[in-house]
Amino acid sequence: MSSSPRKTRKPKSADKPLRQFRARESLRRSQTAAPAAKGTKPAKTPFHVRFWGVRGSIPSPGPHTRRYGGNTPCVEMGVGDELLIFDLGTGARPLGEHLVAQAKAVQASIFLSHYHYDHLQGLPFFTPIFMPQNAFTFYGSPRNGQCLKEILSGQMTQPYFPVTAEGVFRAQLDYHDVHAGERVTVGSASISTLELNHPGGNLGYRVECDGRSVVYATDIEQSEEGDARFFAFAKGADLLIYDSMYTEDEYCGRHGPARTGWGHSTWQAAVRAANESQAKTLVLFHHDPARDDAGMTRLLRQVRKHRPEAIAAREHMTLHVK
Repeated sequence: MSSSPRKTRKPKSADKPLRQFRARESLRRSQTAAPAAKGTKPAKTPFHVRFWGVRGSIPSPGPHTRRYGGNTPCVEMGVGDELLIFDLGTGARPLGEHLVAQAKAVQASIFLSHYHYDHLQGLPFFTPIFMPQNAFTFYGSPRNGQCLKEILSGQMTQPYFPVTAEGVFRAQLDYHDVHAGERVTVGSASISTLELNHPGGNLGYRVECDGRSVVYATDIEQSEEGDARFFAFAKGADLLIYDSMYTEDEYCGRHGPARTGWGHSTWQAAVRAANESQAKTLVLFHHDPARDDAGMTRLLRQVRKHRPEAIAAREHMTLHVK
């Protein structure tokens, strides 16, 4: 089966204002399932989330962050045969090594929230992108008058990097500019988008399949104007992955410099977002690079007084969405 991208699909009618994209068909097609027995429900498409990088701003490796991890954001989602990757922070390097070790062609859709260093630091070190048998479709928002492809190419130019993306990337690459409010379809997964409150802009993503949903909301700062829109966007999510970088004392400047306007949230704001959106499970994400394992565990204990099911994302942790 060809791995070339399908053409952009237009909405079928005027009552569907969101533009839709269809990604490449998967190279790994499972056999057609037999029809379900009468009176039984068809099996749901397998859906998992695996964390490869959970830290914010700058990598923070070392013995003090061993439990939760020090790599910057990179999250894998598997929906049936489709591989979705969210952000390419330094966590993209171990993800890439994991994919190469499987010794088969890799096809994936890569969704970028924004282009700050901590979300793209792993791109030049993502080994599968240098291999011609692999294929990747990138999705992200145009910013500052540049399209997605121009932005990514600009990350690897002199004097900041020794080689260019065009010179060394050998995988089949496709790029789609996505604006807030648009929807992407990849296999059985539907991915919707929302602009989040973060300096320079940032896309939040909601991934849905068979009535289940995961919201990926990294780099978001609470705001009266944006909160109501976000609560509606995240309504009823099975997993809410939310920027929980600070405590209220840190955010307001009662402990260290004030972090207002820096584009990140507190664990208290994360709890409110989960409550208001009626999310089933809150996943704390984008951990402060200065917070060690003991500090993360203390923070999680505080969160669980309000949300007993809450989880602090850890590298290599896998969650199954049922």
